[in-house]
Amino acid sequence: MTRSDLVEELAARFSQLTHRDAEAAVKAILDAVGDALVKGHRIEIRGFGSFTVSHRPPRMGRNPRSGESVAIPEKRVPHFKPGKALREAVDARTPARDTDG
Repeated sequence: MTRSDLVEELAARFSQLTHRDAEAAVKAILDAVGDALVKGHRIEIRGFGSFTVSHRPPRMGRNPRSGESVAIPEKRVPHFKPGKALREAVDARTPARDTDG
């Protein structure tokens, strides 16, 4: 689902919202989540999941083409952990996979 799909879904579910209002609402929510993560805050949406900022320490990697060592600097990365209700809903809707190999 893309951002525009989300706007369309919101406008379709709430007939009192114009397309422009739905677009503004989606933008406001995503901007608020992004701004909070940039500040290092944790966002928790009950029943959906939580967004946090994880710290990756510096490490040594390898250039796959030349094989030489490359220093990879530390970084902060966003992380999403789904809530129990979302995990269970996705699991219940996921078709069984063939496990024979």
